Amino acid sequence: MPRQRTKSKSPVAPQPGWAVYLRTSSDENQKPELSRARQRFVIEKNVLERSEIVVFDEYVDVLSGKTPERAAYQRLLGDARLGKFSHVVVERADRFGRNDTEALRAIDELHEFGVTVVFANQPDLDPMDPDDRVIVALSFTLARRESALLGIRVKGGILAKLQQGGFANGAPDGYINVEARTTQDVKKLQGRVAHWIELDPERAAIWRTAWDLLLEDRLTLNEIAETLHTKGYRHRTGRPFVEVSANGKRKHNISTLSNTFHNWTYAGWVVSLKNNIPPKTIRGNWEPLVATEEFERGLEILARRSQNRDARRRQDYLLKGMIFYSRGEGSSFVRLTGSTSNAGRTNGGTPYYRVANAGGVSFLCRDVDEQIPLELMRIQVDPELIPLIRVSYTHELAQKLGHLKPDEKLRLEAALKAVDEEEARMARLFASGKITDAVWDNLWAEWQDRRSKLRQSLETVQQEQEFHINNLDTALGIIANIGVLYNSLERSDQKELLRQVVERVIVNAEGSVELELRTPFAYLKDLTDEIRSVNRREGIRPQMKIGGDISADPHPECSNWIQVSWETWTRTKND
Repeated sequence: MPRQRTKSKSPVAPQPGWAVYLRTSSDENQKPELSRARQRFVIEKNVLERSEIVVFDEYVDVLSGKTPERAAYQRLLGDARLGKFSHVVVERADRFGRNDTEALRAIDELHEFGVTVVFANQPDLDPMDPDDRVIVALSFTLARRESALLGIRVKGGILAKLQQGGFANGAPDGYINVEARTTQDVKKLQGRVAHWIELDPERAAIWRTAWDLLLEDRLTLNEIAETLHTKGYRHRTGRPFVEVSANGKRKHNISTLSNTFHNWTYAGWVVSLKNNIPPKTIRGNWEPLVATEEFERGLEILARRSQNRDARRRQDYLLKGMIFYSRGEGSSFVRLTGSTSNAGRTNGGTPYYRVANAGGVSFLCRDVDEQIPLELMRIQVDPELIPLIRVSYTHELAQKLGHLKPDEKLRLEAALKAVDEEEARMARLFASGKITDAVWDNLWAEWQDRRSKLRQSLETVQQEQEFHINNLDTALGIIANIGVLYNSLERSDQKELLRQVVERVIVNAEGSVELELRTPFAYLKDLTDEIRSVNRREGIRPQMKIGGDISADPHPECSNWIQVSWETWTRTKND
């Protein structure tokens, strides 16, 4: 986390003194004392010997300069704010920090408190001078580049070791890391020190026992942990396999067990998803604790148990994400979530739709889900009404798109005809030599442009009608059979159908369900209800055929209502 810069309103005047900052990066941890000794020598030789100011304190970090969260570095900044010294000296700029933004901010803050920063390798460099600051910033940039290149080299070395069957990390429990100096013959290829892993003679038996218990396919992970605990075994860290609290409650530490049973290292294989090395491609150069066949059988056992557990505990909420609770008329809707009590029981527990933190407002899932097929049957359209709906819909569509109310279409066609007439008239003038070639070319280009725009407008009108008619046919096909179709589908297909047709499922305080449909299904349902109402008032049955005459309004009493509904649907669709 970046250091928060804090300005003091009344800085304390710094006391004369040197603060010596030494930093050893994490990749120098093998012999950090040698690096610190070299830094001290350079600082002493180039700076302190030439100064009469005493050394206040020495601040030492063994951590990468990429992060400002270094204990000694933060202590140095804190002491500077208190005015405990007047100068800070480091061997070179990148020892102060490899994050140039953070380091330059720290230098600026130290300057505000009257503290001067000196780099021992360039003691005459003033980081507050504009020209020298460029050099300082460049030093940080080069240091960051060096870190990046070092990271690339390290990753490349790790990948090369893995591809040769080596192990590049800390040994898992049951193995130990081993290193030894190489012989003269292999020093050039492997370096002075070789590293590998081998079975831990003390702990390998513990994990072999754990594997044997798993392969019996008789005990759960908790029971395996209990067995290992009874034998007095512990994790390598000293943590017990079973922790017993003061009140006797037992906690089974099975995460390490599970990770071990999924770790291909124990079967002697190099696996690294980061480096695109899948299982059973590169054999490791260490002795496996279990055979590959045993390892794979263990994975099968764990996978089977996981599937059974998921099937027993995971509830498939039919209306997840689309069910809402209504407190009453005029009130806003509250989303319901799925919740299952006693999910660990054999029958999977009892699922509810509930309002989170709402004082126990909940509904049994089965009570709500059972109402869905009944509600879908209510919105299902009588197939006898389909022709009448299509004709009424098409009639209103034609009016809105200018087919029976042809003002727009006639205007566009008249405009095209006017362009043709204008072109013919001007052609006669051009032929008689009354207009020049340049004027003719300009006019001809203008006519072509006008024709193109008018024709596109006419095509758009036709395409809109075709789109809406196709949309209607699809929607009618669904809504005419939705109740029957729903009951014949699998659970997953039922959920998908509901999400295509239903916007929201609303449950009231009594647990009754109401479906709020998506467009165009809401429009078609309302249109169907209105046609049914008119038919009941007039005492007629629909006998309209598909492809009937749409030049006359088949349902004059519905016309005004249809127009309002259509405007609502098309506006929603376009939005």
